[in-house]
Amino acid sequence: MIHKFDAIVVGAGGAGLRCALELSQHNFNVAVLSKLYPVRSHTGAAQGGIGAALGNEEPDSPEWHFFDTVKGSDYLGDQDVIQVMCEEAIEAVLELEHFGLPFDRTADGKIAQRQFGGHTRNFGEGPIKRAAYAADRTGHMILHTLFEQCTKHKVRFFNEFYALDLLIDGDTCRGVVAYELATGEVHVFQARTTFLGTGGYGRAFSITSNALAYTGDGMAICLRRGLPLEDMEFVQFHPTGLRKLGILVSEAARGEGGILRNREDLDNVGSGKDGFMAAVAPTVKDLAPRDMVSRAMYNEIIAGRGMEGTRDTGSDYLVLDLVHLGEKVINEKLPDISHFARKYLAVEPITEPIPVQPTAHYAMGGVPTDVDGRVQLNAKLQAVNGLYAAGEVACASVHGANRLGTNSLVDIVVFGRRAGKSMTQYLQDSEFGRISGEPDGFVLGEIDRLKNGSGKEKVAELRRAMQKTMMAGVGVYRTKQTITESRDTVMELRRRYQEVAISDQSNFFNTELVEALELGFLLDVAWMIAESALNRTESRGAHSREDFKERDDKNWLKHTFITLAGDEKVEFDYKPVVITKFQPKPRVY
Repeated sequence: MIHKFDAIVVGAGGAGLRCALELSQHNFNVAVLSKLYPVRSHTGAAQGGIGAALGNEEPDSPEWHFFDTVKGSDYLGDQDVIQVMCEEAIEAVLELEHFGLPFDRTADGKIAQRQFGGHTRNFGEGPIKRAAYAADRTGHMILHTLFEQCTKHKVRFFNEFYALDLLIDGDTCRGVVAYELATGEVHVFQARTTFLGTGGYGRAFSITSNALAYTGDGMAICLRRGLPLEDMEFVQFHPTGLRKLGILVSEAARGEGGILRNREDLDNVGSGKDGFMAAVAPTVKDLAPRDMVSRAMYNEIIAGRGMEGTRDTGSDYLVLDLVHLGEKVINEKLPDISHFARKYLAVEPITEPIPVQPTAHYAMGGVPTDVDGRVQLNAKLQAVNGLYAAGEVACASVHGANRLGTNSLVDIVVFGRRAGKSMTQYLQDSEFGRISGEPDGFVLGEIDRLKNGSGKEKVAELRRAMQKTMMAGVGVYRTKQTITESRDTVMELRRRYQEVAISDQSNFFNTELVEALELGFLLDVAWMIAESALNRTESRGAHSREDFKERDDKNWLKHTFITLAGDEKVEFDYKPVVITKFQPKPRVY
């Protein structure tokens, strides 16, 4: 079945919905394809806030936000793009308010703001309240608000359609091929312009805050069609995931005054006294950037000050103390966090600390784009005609080696909108191209192989092995040995994946088939992460090599581009980091 639209948006999270809304306001025929029902998209899991220098609680400046983002990125973020994001963040947040988003309010009725990790006043003097929030459900509110606006503007939704391939003709994208979960049919969506907003790949790791659907689909689809991925070595681990589960305990908890404590500090629970982070980052303490806090937590555990277990057993953890905040703050400002602690760990945060450990959280790397969301064909800044991306699937690069909290929500609304505007301009002069051959042939072949193959490999077994090796070898700390072992394991799992066969032969919501397809994407992305981590011989941001402990600006102040060069080979290319105002300096907080 072939469908024809001016624009196809793949992914119904915040970036996709903001892009679709922009296009619909210009009266283009827009379709949104979503693997999930839109309001189940992972944007809804973002809790703590969206960063913008509104200055509602205290004086603030977009330039301070710009500086904090550059410094937080460990100077790998492109400063021209970062400046655009920080300047346009204010308008983007006010626009959300006008769409009807129910932000928390100050006493005089302005949008309330709270502190968040890495955000400071006056170029690092101390923490600042920059995160606009709606309790600890900010992403949920953004997602519902944008979905309502898209519905109002009559955007066409194809819910539970799983995009599995791009239609690439030379240097031009002609649309996508998608699998309809409800019927098992394969559909071709022909478009003059296409947008990817498919999110990240957290499910490549055993402990992650990411939803089950976060399987690196958009990145892997681009990779398989000969496009590069950028900065894949940079995987952010959020410091505070619920122990063993990885479910996110938002940075909002520390923004409200939560304190991380080790085993030797349990007598201070409820006191409000500083914990071990005061020695690591004296100015911002527990609100240091996430990469620094995650490493500090691991260091406490390695030193024997964890609650139990060791780093190698995977059962090590610390605790987050909210007790001193009091019942009112915990229940009113952190309702989801307190609910998760009670429901999943049987812990009462009003009277006892919450067991936490670092959890795979965010992809700084992804499909390379420019400031307007145009996907790049290579490191020489040649664009793929008609193909755009924004959000976690993309790499602009605003987050560099480490993303600051709240900047993911800024990213999706600012660059989702910019991509929509750029696509609007592209549509003024573009026409539908011809689709030759069998555009759905690859997808049909892959589905047939999985459903009718004679192999004995099982999806769940391969997925567990991948997640275990990625968590152990390409996690918060890495060495050549651990990365190499993980890379080799992933390569072997990719070979075994060719022998996967599923037992469910049905067409109606065949979740076994979907999981098998997702595993193929995850294995490709995991391979790119490991190869890129092995290639970068320095420590920078979230990429922390124990065998190369120092940041190396002389050799590595550049972006990594990785492409497939065969079934088991990759090639690297590089692009300089754009520096406009802030020269690289040591990161001290």
